Amino acid sequence: MTDFVMPKLGADMESGVLVAWHKQPGDTVARGDIMADIDTAKGVIEVESFASGTLETFVARPGERYPVGAVLALIREDGAPPTASAAPAPAKPAAAKPAAVAEPPAPRPTAVAAAPVRERPKIGASRLRISPAARRLARELGVDPATVVGSGRGGAIMSEDIEHAVAARTAPKPAPPPPTPAPAATLAERAAAMRQAIAAAMSRSKREIPHYYLSTTIDLHRAMTWLGQENAKRPITNRLLYGALLLKAVALALHETPELNALWEGDHAERKPAIHLGVAISLRQGGLVAPALHDTDQLSLDELMTKLLDLVSRARAGKLRGSEMSDPTITVTSLGEQGVEAVFGVIYPPQVALVGFGKVVERPWAVDGQIKVRPVVTATLSADHRVSDGHRGAIFLAAVDRLLQEPEKL
Repeated sequence: MTDFVMPKLGADMESGVLVAWHKQPGDTVARGDIMADIDTAKGVIEVESFASGTLETFVARPGERYPVGAVLALIREDGAPPTASAAPAPAKPAAAKPAAVAEPPAPRPTAVAAAPVRERPKIGASRLRISPAARRLARELGVDPATVVGSGRGGAIMSEDIEHAVAARTAPKPAPPPPTPAPAATLAERAAAMRQAIAAAMSRSKREIPHYYLSTTIDLHRAMTWLGQENAKRPITNRLLYGALLLKAVALALHETPELNALWEGDHAERKPAIHLGVAISLRQGGLVAPALHDTDQLSLDELMTKLLDLVSRARAGKLRGSEMSDPTITVTSLGEQGVEAVFGVIYPPQVALVGFGKVVERPWAVDGQIKVRPVVTATLSADHRVSDGHRGAIFLAAVDRLLQEPEKL
């Protein structure tokens, strides 16, 4: 059996609210399927399953808050036999007591809880109108005839009445109704919660990470010329943005400085084999998120462009997935569209580096001994001095510059 737990969807996330389930007990689950919606300070996130099998039962119920790591559901692996209790259990927090303990005791030890009760005078059982067969059956099944309403002539208790009483006693009790969900937070409340989460993460970053900063100015003449020629061949709906070139260049440059593609784990940095660029996206209601663009270095420019547009669209619609929030290995941010020429960002823990780009501006540029006007962009690196140093950071920025001089190879 595999636990489906409350995931950690941010550096300072401690708990989340289970909003809704996308699967039901008995459904087949494949790795990557959307299992549930989780409400965090950064919005409602779709959380995927990291196991394949059959959803056995729910442990948590929608509308309640659970800590990171709490078990929300159980998934039975492919080929494993079902448990003895395959029916869905009432959704409860993991530490809650079983429902049977909370049931009030029956009024009397031999009473049949679910059977209809008729007020009778206090007379002995021998005065009851009950057939001999029903009396014998009641004795065998441990049913008190005084608690059974007869359906025979004159209210006589028949064997069928005893059987109905036993069936009512042994029938499973209905599951309690789901709790009334809490009212949805207002946009202002969500914006305030997101700002608090960002403040906590950035305060931790500046408190724990010894930052160093580097910058370089990159001539984009070749990149922009190639991009214009390439887009002239394409329909408008399939054109590339120059931001795709920047992202691909960053991803490929990390092959030369893999220590920047890492997460700080406890007391050391753990390099990650896959390059998942976190792309900083501003939200319309305020705040920002930086979901992962998975395997960025392996994507063609067309694939990267498609995935980037989809990621931005879903981020602003509140449809991000859990893996996109938890998987980034390094973040790229750009404030060029806001007119900013350089951005020196704060590293998002547990990452160890952040890359920034400003707006493209025209500047005088020396080319073959002559002064020409060229489009240029300022690229910056914020990095963790526990993991790398200025020499390695300079190699990274130089690699980004070199890659952008050969855009047709990206």
